[in-house]
Amino acid sequence: MGAVCSQKRLARPGEGRCGSTQYGGMQSSINMNICGLLTEKGQEVPLKSVEVDVKVKGHIATVTSVLRYVNEEKLPVEAVFVFPLPAEASLCHFSAKIANEEVVGEVQEKQKAREMYDDAISSGKRAFLLEESGESPDVFQLCVGSLPPKESAAVTLIYVIELTAEADHALRFCLPAVLNPRYGPTNIDSANVPQVKGVPSRLVPYTLSLSVVITSPIPISKVESNCSLGPLTYLNTAHTQAKVSLSPGHKFDRDVELLLYYQDAHQPTAIVEAGLKNAKPGSLMADPVVMLSLCPEFPAEVVSSCRKRGEFIFLMDQSGSMAGSSIRSARETLLLLLKSLPLGCYFNIFGFGSFFQSFFTESVEYTQETMEKAMEKVEAMEANMQGTEILKPLKHIYGQAYLPNHPRQLFVFTDGEVWNTKEILDLVRTHSLSHRCFTFGIGKGASTALITGMAKEGRGTAQFITGSDRLQLKVMQSLSFALQPSVVDISVKWTVPDGMSVITLTPPLNVLFQGQRALLYAQLTGQSSGNNEGTVTLHYSLAENPVTNQLSFCLKPSEDTGLAVHRLAARAVIQSLEKEERQSKDDSVREKVVELSVQAGVSSSFTAFISVHKGSGQPVKGPLVKRTVPVAQGSYVETDGAPSFRARRARGAPLRFLKAQTTDFLETDGGNSDYSYEGCYMGGRDRHVEPDGSPFFMAWNAPGFLETDGIFPKEQAASPVQKDPYLKLVSLQKAAGFWELRTELLCVFSKTEEELAKQRPAQVDDAVWATVLALIWLHGFRAADQEEWKFIAMKATSWIQSQKVGNLAECVQAGNALLGCQVKEDCLGF
Repeated sequence: MGAVCSQKRLARPGEGRCGSTQYGGMQSSINMNICGLLTEKGQEVPLKSVEVDVKVKGHIATVTSVLRYVNEEKLPVEAVFVFPLPAEASLCHFSAKIANEEVVGEVQEKQKAREMYDDAISSGKRAFLLEESGESPDVFQLCVGSLPPKESAAVTLIYVIELTAEADHALRFCLPAVLNPRYGPTNIDSANVPQVKGVPSRLVPYTLSLSVVITSPIPISKVESNCSLGPLTYLNTAHTQAKVSLSPGHKFDRDVELLLYYQDAHQPTAIVEAGLKNAKPGSLMADPVVMLSLCPEFPAEVVSSCRKRGEFIFLMDQSGSMAGSSIRSARETLLLLLKSLPLGCYFNIFGFGSFFQSFFTESVEYTQETMEKAMEKVEAMEANMQGTEILKPLKHIYGQAYLPNHPRQLFVFTDGEVWNTKEILDLVRTHSLSHRCFTFGIGKGASTALITGMAKEGRGTAQFITGSDRLQLKVMQSLSFALQPSVVDISVKWTVPDGMSVITLTPPLNVLFQGQRALLYAQLTGQSSGNNEGTVTLHYSLAENPVTNQLSFCLKPSEDTGLAVHRLAARAVIQSLEKEERQSKDDSVREKVVELSVQAGVSSSFTAFISVHKGSGQPVKGPLVKRTVPVAQGSYVETDGAPSFRARRARGAPLRFLKAQTTDFLETDGGNSDYSYEGCYMGGRDRHVEPDGSPFFMAWNAPGFLETDGIFPKEQAASPVQKDPYLKLVSLQKAAGFWELRTELLCVFSKTEEELAKQRPAQVDDAVWATVLALIWLHGFRAADQEEWKFIAMKATSWIQSQKVGNLAECVQAGNALLGCQVKEDCLGF
């Protein structure tokens, strides 16, 4: 297929050169035919390489990315690169170098920056415009304007970010590469949706080099990654400094995830950073700022006890993008969750896509009967609900009456492919005091803005599942938090010497979990009278018991922090103000955001970075070719040589066809025609499988739909798959926690009835014997997955204890002999 390429005309006054229509945000990709498209036949794009340098200091990473462009065409080119950044990142530097001239970008109000960009291009200057999406803070668009033929340019971006803490105390750094297509409801303004070119991973035309230098006050244990790394090299004998790099030749075709392990990483820390001497006196950038990292430890007796009450609502993405392994993993996860819930709680399960449906009309009590009904429905769940519209089911859930004495816990599973992110976050925040929200981003390209934002606003935790990560493990970790007693009456008290005062910069803490870190930012004003020590005291109530944690810290600013703490604090304030502006629609709040963004030099949804070079000074008269740089997309499977097929469009429903292989033809009512990958905005999406098993995605704009009249090939029936014995064992457990002595259970153990009878102790109940064997099997054969099945085992142990078994030690000994294990009785919790 040849690339469809049109020339770029000069913009009329009021029009944006980065898009075909007047700026109202990033241009929608609904009208994509103005742009050239990459094909497998070698059409080149300006972006050639991405070089990333990461400097980690404790819990903060400063990331420097250099994007190198080369215009190898015969005409001036405008390159447009839409790319993801972590939603929590504070973008604080933007510069561009052409030949030997480097210009550092400045932060301006967004509309003013766009006008400066258009004026510069029209007058023959070279310009660069970098802006954050108004709808989702994890998507950015970079416009490289009027790059002459054979000219090269290097664009440098710097951002700082807090490293998130994992359940095993690892610090997680993620460099996003994949930007999945995102679903927007029919009422969303398409002008706010950026245009994105996506290509199969193997066709990403630029490479990535990444190096990481780590500095920590405590020793560095190890570094792990989902990508191939070179050896970890320590830079000193104390192992507090180290460096590591990606292996050479890495294609930027997936998110790069690093897990950093420190010794005693959960210890509380405080960093005080000096302000800028030339900043406005009394401003955030002029005064010192302290970043406090707290990791509260709850009493052991509280952690070991589980909440027996609660309303658990599971909201599962069943859109087309969840097809394949994602929906299979989701079904297995729901199975584990259903078996792990405590008796006496309430639950419900919702599936959503372009529409939503629930298993029950309202939350029901967890019993054997309701659990079995739910399990039948879980087995039938498929990724067949088209687009990803999460707002409507959330409104429905929040509109349901709350159950007295059963705190609501909402678990949301999605690949995060939505575009109305801020509207969703505002809704979750409105109901934040009446529930906790735990989120799970599934697969490559899940929106960090959506996943982390919902958890943050809903007082829960966020988890990302990529590559070989097990969804079940991370879900059980979050269930542990959900079953913890709620922490209430949280207060933070700062104590500083006379002459100084504290201005808190982050919203009040409203949630704490065992082992989870909480970050606080505060501005220190005034001068100390001589004492250089401050104290912060954390008070809260847990299980009706008051708890106090205290940390003393040095007020003397640390050296050489590069304003990273200030910029993270500024980003936190900006995000709070942006939320306030969306609620109040107050222009004065918007002005505060712009003022702080310009003052701190960090991005916001109301500002943009602009960089203008001198150039030739001659107005552009010739054609300016526009090239959209592709990003890897992770929501489909690449295919090779898949057969073509017929499909008919419903009236008024323009179709968008998305497929990895772009050399086939689509036969429509009008005959054969080439088709191409059409970008990221969709009114809906679904997935089907062609006769050879290759997937084919469709996208359309509601209210249209696809008709096939039986012509479209149906998904072929899969051959029966032997169920994992582990999952089979879990599925056989009863809601009360015990197992029945059934043939299916013997199959899990690979034992006959005769073998079972030979080892069975006298006068032991069938259910007790079966449950003891199940527990021994879990400990003996699936010990590595204990975090997944620990609640299942706790229920079983509690049930056995309630049976007052007299010969329990004999049962354990006989069970070990039968199964060939050596599990001790105390390991089973008896």
